[in-house]
Amino acid sequence: MNQGTFYALAGVTLFSIGLRGFSLHAHLLRKVLAFNVMGSGIFLLLVAIAYRGPHMPPDPVPQALVITGIVVSVSFTAFALVFIRRIHAKTGRTQLTSDESLDSSE
Repeated sequence: MNQGTFYALAGVTLFSIGLRGFSLHAHLLRKVLAFNVMGSGIFLLLVAIAYRGPHMPPDPVPQALVITGIVVSVSFTAFALVFIRRIHAKTGRTQLTSDESLDSSE
């Protein structure tokens, strides 16, 4: 197993762990954290795709995508945390169930 394959398998594993956490937990903060773990898995997979071999430089396009993705991920996390705070201020809870409504008319 070479270095690129190892990183690709680690990325797929991280994505799978994040997807499991995102689908199983109802707490919104845990969903955001699971989404970040999924993103880290995708970043690791892109780094593995960029690997060409021990004596060749890596492909710069996937590396640029990872850097851009990190910036977008940080922005999404900040937005999601503000959104969770607003939900908590309005409902007093940080979990959403299917019977809840955030409509202001209630």
